[in-house]
Amino acid sequence: MTATRRLLSVLFSLVVAGMAAVLAANVLLADGTQWVDFVRIGLLSLSAAWLAWGATIALNGILSLPYRKPAQADPQELTERTAVLIPVYNEDPRDTFSRIAAMMLGIDRTGKGDLFDFVILSDTTRDEIAEREHYWLARLRAEPGIRADQVFYRRREQNTGKKAGNIADFIRTSGARYEFMIILDADSLMVGETMLTMALRMKASPRLGLLQTLPKIIAARSWFGRAVQFAASYYSPAFARGVAETQGHEGPFWGHNAIVRTVAFAESCGLPALSGKPPFGGHILSHDYVEAALLARAGWIVRLDPDLEGSFEEGPENIVDYAKRDRRWCQGNLQHGRLVAAPGLKPWSRFVFVQGIMAYVSSPIWALFLLATVLAPFFIGEPNYFPEPARPPVFPQVEHVQALVLLTGVLGILIGPKLLIVLRNILTRGNRGFGGDLTAFAAVVTEIAWSSILAPLMLMYQTRSVLQVLLGADGGWPASNRKGGTVGLREAWDASWWIVVTGVILFALGWWIVPDLFFWLMPVAIPMIISPLIIHFSSRPFLLRNDEALFTTPQEQQPETVILARAGILARWEEEPEFVPQDELSQLILRKGGTQPAQQAFAR
Repeated sequence: MTATRRLLSVLFSLVVAGMAAVLAANVLLADGTQWVDFVRIGLLSLSAAWLAWGATIALNGILSLPYRKPAQADPQELTERTAVLIPVYNEDPRDTFSRIAAMMLGIDRTGKGDLFDFVILSDTTRDEIAEREHYWLARLRAEPGIRADQVFYRRREQNTGKKAGNIADFIRTSGARYEFMIILDADSLMVGETMLTMALRMKASPRLGLLQTLPKIIAARSWFGRAVQFAASYYSPAFARGVAETQGHEGPFWGHNAIVRTVAFAESCGLPALSGKPPFGGHILSHDYVEAALLARAGWIVRLDPDLEGSFEEGPENIVDYAKRDRRWCQGNLQHGRLVAAPGLKPWSRFVFVQGIMAYVSSPIWALFLLATVLAPFFIGEPNYFPEPARPPVFPQVEHVQALVLLTGVLGILIGPKLLIVLRNILTRGNRGFGGDLTAFAAVVTEIAWSSILAPLMLMYQTRSVLQVLLGADGGWPASNRKGGTVGLREAWDASWWIVVTGVILFALGWWIVPDLFFWLMPVAIPMIISPLIIHFSSRPFLLRNDEALFTTPQEQQPETVILARAGILARWEEEPEFVPQDELSQLILRKGGTQPAQQAFAR
C-alpha cells in the first residue's frame, strides 16, 4: 500500500508539471519561439512539480482511511529504562528547567516515573549561562514532587558535532543503562502519558528503531508566532497523516520529540564529519534526516505516529528569528546533496534528501522564473509577421484562457489542500477546538492572506540562504532566540533593506519593461517594498479576546496539564531571586531525600 501511494504521488506531481508545461508553452510561445521562453517553461514546471508534491502529501492525509493505533505493551510489563535527553546550547535555564520539572511531575503521575531519567546535555559556551544552569539544576532538584536523583547534568568543554555530537557522547558514556531515549529540544514539552505510550509502543515492536511524534506549537504571543502556531495545529495533522501514509516504515525524524531504541541508534547512526570545509563539509547540520536514513538502511523501522498527542514545542516569534533558524536548516539540507549517493541507502531515503533540498532550491527557482519573465522582452526580437515569403501574415494569439487556467491551477495547488482540510473538519466536527466552524474558516482565510503577503519575504530570505551556501558561506549553528520579542523598525530595516531595494527594482522594471504584467507583479513587489513594516508589526504582541480570538487553538482553549504545570512553576520561579546560597538549596535537597547537585558530571 505504501509503495502504491508513493507511485501515485510521484505520478500526480509529474502530471501536474507536464500540464503546467503545456499550458505555459501555449501561452509563452503564442508570439513566437524564443530560448528565454523555454527557460521559463522549465522553471515553471519544476515549481509546479514541487507544489504538487506538497499537495499530494496533504491529499494522502485528508483521504486516508481511519487511523489504526499501533500495538503497544501492557504498562505493567514495562521494565525498560528510558533516558529523556534535553540538549541545551546557551539557553535560558530557568525556562528550560521549568519544562523539565513539569514533565517529571507528569511522568511520575503515570506510576512509571521511576523508569524515566531526565538528562540535561549542555553545550553552553558562555560561563555566565553555565553558572545559571548549575543554580537552576539545584533549584529543579529542590522543587516539591521532583525525584532529585533522576535529574542529571553534564556540560561538555568542547561542543564537537553540536547536538548530534552531544547525544553521541551520552550514548558512549551512559547509553548502556537505557533501552530507549526520548530526544527533546530545549523548548520541548511532553505529556507524561505520551512519553509512557511511546515507550510501550517501542517495547511492543522489537524492530521499531525510531518513533516520531507531531509536535504542536504553543505559547506564541506575536501575530507572526500565532499565525504559525495556528497553521501547525490546524493543517499539520493532515500533513502528518500524509507523511505517515507515504513514508511508511522509512518515516521522518525531525530531531526532537521522538523516541529511539538506544541499541539501534548506537549501531546505525554514527555521523562522520564530511571532507572539506563548511558549508558542504564538516559536521552534518541536518543530522536528523541522515539518522533516519541510516536506521532504515540497517533494517530498523522509522515511523511517525500521528495519533500521539501531547507533544509540544515553541517557535520563533518574528520573521527575523525564523529566517535565522531557516538559514541553518537550508545549509544542512543542501549539505545532503553529498549524501544522496551514499552506499546502501534505501531509494526512498535518497528521495527524502532530494525533497529536503528542493524545499530550499524551489525559492531561487521561482525567483529566476520571475526574473526571466521581467527581462524576457530584452531577449525577444521584433515579431516577424511574415515568417514565410509569399504567404499570408501570421499574427500572434494571446492565450488569455489558458493563462487563466494556469494561474488558477497554481492557486488551487497552493490553497486547495487548506480549504479541503476546513471541509474535512466541518464534516468531522474537528473545528470545535478552533472556535467553531465560522471562526476556524475565518482564521484559515486570514492565514492564507497572510501567507501570501509573507511569501515574497520568505522567497528572498531562502534565495539568499541558498546563494550564500553555494558561494561557500558557513552559517554555523547560532543559538536559538526563543524569547525573541518585538522587532524595532530600525532592526527590521537592517534585516530587510535589500529586500526593499529588490522590490523597488521589480516595481520599476514591471512598469517600464512589462506593463502588461505590472499588476500581476504587485502582490510580489509591494510586500517586498514594505517588508520592514511587515516584520515590525507582525512581531508585536497579539491581543486575545478570550475564546473568540483569531488563530485560537485547542491547546489554548483546553490546555494540557503539563502546559498549566509548567506555567505555574515558571511563574513561581520568576518571582524568586536568581541566586540563593548553595548551602540552603543543598539542605533542602537533602531534606527531600535527594543528592546534592552534580557540578561536573553525571551522578551515575
